[in-house]
Amino acid sequence: MSDVRHCPALLVSAPASGQGKTSVTAALARWHRRQGRRVAVFKTGPDFIDPMLLARAAGRDAYQLDLWMTGEADVRARLHAGAGEADLILVEGVMGLYDGAPSSADLAVRLGLPVLAVIDGGAMAQTFGAVAQGLAHYRDDVRVHGVAANRVGGAYHVELLRRSLPADLAWLGALPGDAALALPERHLGLVVADEVQDLDTRLDALADAWGMHATTALPPPVAFAACGAPRATTDLCGVRIAIARDAAFCFLYPANLDLLREAGAELAFFSPIAGDSLPDCDAAWLPGGYPELHGAAIGGNATLRTQLHAHVVAGRPLLAECGGLLAALDRLDDGRGGTHRMLGLLPGEGAIGARLAALGSQRVLLPEGELRGHTFHFGRARIDAERIAIGDDPTGGPAAEAVYRHRRMTASFVHLYFPSAPDAALALFRP
Repeated sequence: MSDVRHCPALLVSAPASGQGKTSVTAALARWHRRQGRRVAVFKTGPDFIDPMLLARAAGRDAYQLDLWMTGEADVRARLHAGAGEADLILVEGVMGLYDGAPSSADLAVRLGLPVLAVIDGGAMAQTFGAVAQGLAHYRDDVRVHGVAANRVGGAYHVELLRRSLPADLAWLGALPGDAALALPERHLGLVVADEVQDLDTRLDALADAWGMHATTALPPPVAFAACGAPRATTDLCGVRIAIARDAAFCFLYPANLDLLREAGAELAFFSPIAGDSLPDCDAAWLPGGYPELHGAAIGGNATLRTQLHAHVVAGRPLLAECGGLLAALDRLDDGRGGTHRMLGLLPGEGAIGARLAALGSQRVLLPEGELRGHTFHFGRARIDAERIAIGDDPTGGPAAEAVYRHRRMTASFVHLYFPSAPDAALALFRP
């Protein structure tokens, strides 16, 4: 008999970006969690920042679901695992419901997920119902279960919006247009969760606001079948990996960390901007993040610089991704008038620009194997080091990131998704 688990689930989408998907998903997660329910949260696409916030709201890691980058088998395996541990599954979509290829709608259809449509009702009355109906009936194969309103006014406005809905769409709740509930943003999106000092207060306020107009019933259960995602055969037992983790190095897929642990590796986290030295380790990882906001602290950590140089010279593995790549260069222009000494592991200079430098999925063929990932950054770099690969975007987009290698150090603007090729990823850390 096949292993099928049933769990109420929603894919939270909208007509467009900026409608309030993240706020509503976070409010739902925190509200249901306060009702004593276990909530599993996921994010469509390769984004790092929204999942950090959703993880805080739900009290558990939020995983990425991307039909290309992570693969359908990985997506199905993670939802099946979530269904066995949760009372409710929430998947935040990306962009508008029908935008992109594959779109959030495509994911909903492929996985049988009912959709919650979040619509900014701040400047609407009865037209709210027309937008909802258009979303629900644009494609026959998409099942829109219900609608939520964002940026509503008072009780009368909420009632106007609710009454505008056709009978086949459920009213699920609303959030007010209150600036105190807004989540702060910066150039790559929302400010990361750990930097928002009052984040739990804001999340509780979102849950309180949601509870004023919420439907208490859970959405219908969805059947999630077991699916065998690719598994690693590489053994990292006894390998200790030092991983930079702080406000400058914060872009870490939970699935990547899970894979390293499942392979037997011991993970030792440290903070370069807090002045930490390099933990005793066999391999190291400098993930992406915001080195440009912490250039003085990174450049001032002379002990770490010396230790990382010795690590690379000794031929030990080191992976530097995006912000980690910029931190590994000689100098970095922070885009705000400051230039900072960096770690000097690769000869070159980086700079943060005012415009997006690259965005898109990336497929890179390394000596260890083909890995998938994505790129999204405002940084530019001049690097005098060997290129061992050039990534390509499978959708035909212009992003084509170089991968550099110096001894056992691998560096690129690409954020790699390790489970896309488990053994290839683990080989990057194998001594």
